[in-house]
Amino acid sequence: MLWKLIRSHLGPYAGAVTAVVVLQLVATITSLYLPSLNGQIIDEGVAKGDTGFILRAGAIMLGVSLVNIVATVGVARNAAATSASVARDLRSEVFERVGTFSAQEVSRFGAPTLISRNTNDVQQVQIVLNMGLMFMSSIPVMMIGGIIMALREDVGLSWLVAVAVPLLGVIVGSIVWRMLPWFRRMQESVDTVNRILREQITGIRVVRAFVRERFEEARFDEANRTYTGTALAVGRLFALVFPLVMLVFNAASVAVLWFGAHRVDAGEMQVGALTAFMTYLMQILMSVMFGVMMSMMIPRAAVSAGRIGEVLETESSVHGPAQPVALPSGAPTVEFRSVDFTYPGAEQPILSDVSLVARPGEVTAIIGSTGSGKTTLIDLVPRLYDVTDGALCIGGTDIRDLALGDLWSLIGLVPQKPFLFSGTVASNLRYGDPGATDEQLWEALRVAQAADFVEAMDGGLEASISQGGTNVSGGQRQRLAIARALVRRPRIYLFDDSFSALDVATDARLRSALRPWTAESVVIVVAQRVTSIMEADQIVVLEDGRIVGTGRHEELLVTCPTYAEIVQSQALQEDAA
Repeated sequence: MLWKLIRSHLGPYAGAVTAVVVLQLVATITSLYLPSLNGQIIDEGVAKGDTGFILRAGAIMLGVSLVNIVATVGVARNAAATSASVARDLRSEVFERVGTFSAQEVSRFGAPTLISRNTNDVQQVQIVLNMGLMFMSSIPVMMIGGIIMALREDVGLSWLVAVAVPLLGVIVGSIVWRMLPWFRRMQESVDTVNRILREQITGIRVVRAFVRERFEEARFDEANRTYTGTALAVGRLFALVFPLVMLVFNAASVAVLWFGAHRVDAGEMQVGALTAFMTYLMQILMSVMFGVMMSMMIPRAAVSAGRIGEVLETESSVHGPAQPVALPSGAPTVEFRSVDFTYPGAEQPILSDVSLVARPGEVTAIIGSTGSGKTTLIDLVPRLYDVTDGALCIGGTDIRDLALGDLWSLIGLVPQKPFLFSGTVASNLRYGDPGATDEQLWEALRVAQAADFVEAMDGGLEASISQGGTNVSGGQRQRLAIARALVRRPRIYLFDDSFSALDVATDARLRSALRPWTAESVVIVVAQRVTSIMEADQIVVLEDGRIVGTGRHEELLVTCPTYAEIVQSQALQEDAA
């Protein structure tokens, strides 16, 4: 998967890769030439006292060294730029693919692992690609060229190469093999740490409210210890590499000096050739070491590439049609036709045989106990999920036959948990319509009963909003989310329990202001509070995923026991309060 991923993303950078290969060859060839030239200076210049030869050869060495330096810098620069560009492309591709996922795929992966796959995993691929580009040509050329040049200096010591190189490869290769199972555990433990940390940050109020700080600290400590233990296991194995490598290096150096000295003493070898042979042996062993280091990083990068590939190869369960149908003109009706829906892996459907029609100019309210399927019903309209049976139609057209962009352009959604992005009040409201003027923003804020507190904020529309809207109250967050939907002026409004944090008076004023604003649109409201929907044109009562009552408030009090029970329970709660 690693090679497939890298190969598929290197296409736009073929020129840079070619430059890296050429520069690597230049750098490697010059490196191979320098020891031989140095040996000649010792044997031909120093031994014979030929100063002219020393100066000529020294000038050549200086020139070759400069070429080597320039080529090496060029390799490093191009490799770093190319690997960083590929990592940028990968992050962008993962981000775009996640953006196409339905709620089903996001839930299956989970936010923490999607974040770590787009950061830590991409970084692992970038590191191994950078190393690969820097050494992919130089390692084999250095190894083969070094062997040839060493044999050229003296064949009698060649057995040292035949012993040292395989020995180094076997020692380091066996350590790398033992590391393989630990790399996947390391990436999985990173996911766990991210997940727990994200939960604690998001749910910090709940943690403190229930005095569960010690419990959460213990959860995090356990995950942190697991990650630390995995990292230490890899580190302990990695720590064996360099002592063993240095042992082989030093043993090879001693062996070259020992046996080479005997050959020099016997007149079978010159001192300069001995020096060059030792340098070539070190270059060969260095190339083996770099190759092994590459192989050490490849397993972890391969695991990361597999995790990235899982995201890139996952197709959304919600996809647009091959031949989309044109949008219906005017304000369309929203019709559920015998809709069933079952969450993936669930044994029982959450919605069963749901049939209802929401018409333009009317407010359709949905109420029911917790877990009755209200939010799920709302989520089906923008195709966060697809129905498992039946059909959901807009303007008489099945929404699966509409282009996704066209469908979403019809809808203004205020989710159950309103989310605000870091920025300003204006930037959040313009999510609904990027071209909206300030006056349009203020008009939407007035309808949403948010103008007063926005005017009181430092900067008004340019007042700062922190990530998630944590610097405003829950009620203010809901009203800003409602204003964002109003700015869009959609033909279908979906309010998913969007008035729960408002007091009764603000709720009443907001609903009154909404009526003329949404007079020509379809409005579907999910609510827990009866007072928020008493004036709705149509109230749909859900129980265990089935519709048990439809009508106006007065009718349902008589005909629907479930609705009457909800009204009575809330009345008792208000009396008790």
